[in-house]
Amino acid sequence: MTFHGYLRARRLGQAMGRLRVGDDLTRAAYDHGYESLSGFRDAFAKLFGDTPGRARGSETIAVTRFLTPLGPMVAGATDDGVCLLEFADRRMLERQIVQIRRRFALTPVPGEHEHLSHLDRELAEYFTGARRQFTVPMVAPGTPFQEQCWDYLRTVPYGETRCYADEATAVGRPGAMRAVGRANGDNRLAIVIPCHRVVRSNGQLAGYGGGVWRKRLLLELERKVLSSPSPPDCRTGRRDHAARVLE
Repeated sequence: MTFHGYLRARRLGQAMGRLRVGDDLTRAAYDHGYESLSGFRDAFAKLFGDTPGRARGSETIAVTRFLTPLGPMVAGATDDGVCLLEFADRRMLERQIVQIRRRFALTPVPGEHEHLSHLDRELAEYFTGARRQFTVPMVAPGTPFQEQCWDYLRTVPYGETRCYADEATAVGRPGAMRAVGRANGDNRLAIVIPCHRVVRSNGQLAGYGGGVWRKRLLLELERKVLSSPSPPDCRTGRRDHAARVLE
């Protein structure tokens, strides 16, 4: 997406938000930079696939960007919960966005959402070592096998690791290490669904979409927190403190 395309999508997303709470069509168009209703309708239909009037009650996927000690991440949320958290430089990011668009039958639009604000706070606390579990609502639809694998990942304790063989056995597919590896690779909620805690049987790190170096640093962060004599204060969960934990 070009910079101008991003700004246009953000304006339209904000206009959609106004329409969803009952705002007037004309006011929503002019307040967001459109000089004519026809131009607004055309741009709106091109992005959302429907007219503003018919889409008034529709939902979107609000998408934003977070800055973390391991690089920028892209996050998305529906009204049901967070559906995307991925490192911005991951090659599969575009595919992940296509998948959530298809899965939810919703249009991703730059914007804000209460679930994204919730995730932002908890992610900052995680990187300071002040948070070990995420409470933000999540929605992660997939195939039955993928969902089994992702449910298993949530059971792996903070700061610990399991091997692919453990996961394959736990989901009823002993010996299917490659299959669970692919399912983990399709996880759209990095860190929150902790696929970084699964390693090879010999302990070597492999198979992380965000890069093996990030997998290593995430595990080192968690182990460092566990070995700390006293837990960090959640009140220090701000980004300006996060880099200290990773030093």
